Amino acid sequence: MSREIKFRAWDVRNGKCYYNVENTWMNNTCFGDLLASPNFEIDEFTGLKDSNGDDIYENDLVLLDPDDPPYQVIFDEGKFELSNDYLGLVYDLSEEHMDCEIIGNIHENPELVEADK
Repeated sequence: MSREIKFRAWDVRNGKCYYNVENTWMNNTCFGDLLASPNFEIDEFTGLKDSNGDDIYENDLVLLDPDDPPYQVIFDEGKFELSNDYLGLVYDLSEEHMDCEIIGNIHENPELVEADK
């Protein structure tokens, strides 16, 4: 079984997100440089899509139920999970959760998580 391997990079200093950075050469910077840089946070593609067909990445914020706070996609103990600190719940991210909807990510929308604390 194989899945597509791709990454996005959050540019901490400039507040911008770059996709497919594993294949990118930007301003004399390669993917290895991005991994080592404190100026970039790297998120991995989970291999799954949400209910709208959008790629789900680590650190995305998703809704499983419109009445519940969002879950954050995390990578822990060798697998992707959905974590909701407010509800104290963690689920393995799997195809059974693909009716979820991405509503943002922790980099661009931290207020979506902070509002629930």
